[in-house]
Amino acid sequence: MILREASVIDVPVIRDIAYRTWPIAYGAILSTAQLHYMLELMYSEEALRDQLAVKDHRFTLAVIEGVAQGFAGFETGYNGSLVTRLHKLYVLPSAQGTGAGKSLMTHVIERAKGHGDAAVELNVNRFNPARGFYERRGFRIIRDEVIDIGSGFVMDDHVMRLDLA
Repeated sequence: MILREASVIDVPVIRDIAYRTWPIAYGAILSTAQLHYMLELMYSEEALRDQLAVKDHRFTLAVIEGVAQGFAGFETGYNGSLVTRLHKLYVLPSAQGTGAGKSLMTHVIERAKGHGDAAVELNVNRFNPARGFYERRGFRIIRDEVIDIGSGFVMDDHVMRLDLA
């Protein structure tokens, strides 16, 4: 497995992984309408280009045998703080269990440490079994939040944190 930094040229790859992963990850949690709304909101070509070029999110791809199998999207020094924000971490269902998710998470943590951040934070849907993946890596729930994302939809999330000190 190779981890490599993604660029704007990789937007179609990131988008493809998201569109193939989300229906399985969220199909039993979100309505079909909300799932499609959120994919377009967060993974349209324009949204991803904005995240990379304007918002300074970094994306790392997990590549196995020459094919991207997952990605992590994160931001060090989030909002001027000493926190790295993990915005996204998804691995294709067919690649789960290969270590891709763990490798991506380790990479984000190392980047956070290298930047001098004191913690990594993320949001995870309260009903998403991925919560266990984060807990096994030392993340703990620090609060719950409900975020209005428009069109009558909300994200009902746990905010999780891993202290790096």
